[in-house]
Amino acid sequence: MGNSYFRFKQFTVQQAGSAMKVCTDACIQGAFTAAFVKEETRILDIGTGTGLLSLMLAQQSPAAIDALELDEAAYRQAAGNFEASPWPTRLKALQQDVQTYQPGEQYPFIITNPPFYENDLKSPDSRRNTAMHTTTLDYAALLHAIRRLLTPGGRFSVLLPYEGFQRFREMAEAAGYTLQELLEVRQTTGHGFFRAVGIFGKGGEIHVREMAVYDAHRQYTPEFTALLKDYYLYL
Repeated sequence: MGNSYFRFKQFTVQQAGSAMKVCTDACIQGAFTAAFVKEETRILDIGTGTGLLSLMLAQQSPAAIDALELDEAAYRQAAGNFEASPWPTRLKALQQDVQTYQPGEQYPFIITNPPFYENDLKSPDSRRNTAMHTTTLDYAALLHAIRRLLTPGGRFSVLLPYEGFQRFREMAEAAGYTLQELLEVRQTTGHGFFRAVGIFGKGGEIHVREMAVYDAHRQYTPEFTALLKDYYLYL
């Protein structure tokens, strides 16, 4: 199976195989979240895959970023992408299970694009199942890991399918977190919401934005272009 290259303005993401793909959803989360981490000094990326989110945040933030990935092939891919980036000294890929990860100190910001589609049909590919379903970690376990690894006043960003996000939000609020920033995403202006990006913290008011990726003519919307213009090589 050959390698694919995704070229952004300041970095290139290489991927091999089919389990961990660069996708528009993750690009949206990375760009949306980057606006809120410009002053952070340490960030944890849970389930980094190819390393895309860490690379996007590194473009906007001076933070040192630790990126956890359980799958060996994806971990090696992320490590290679970090080494080839403009920020190799600030990006560290770690082949670690977040449930047993023991850092020296907690993180003030955590980002995760958890591949958890709890109600979707599973693929016959076991590696893709691990990447796309709750075969190794469910929402409760993810939230437990975040609570353990996040500083008391820290914040975290999560991307989920729209309906799954509603369940996760209830669990996070029950655990004492407040949804502070919400981006609800449509495929096109004529579709309902299919993804949600949320940034949670302690207290504060919620700010809600909506965005469609495409307009009725299958062209990128002005909102999408404005969000991704600092990253995409061509828009």
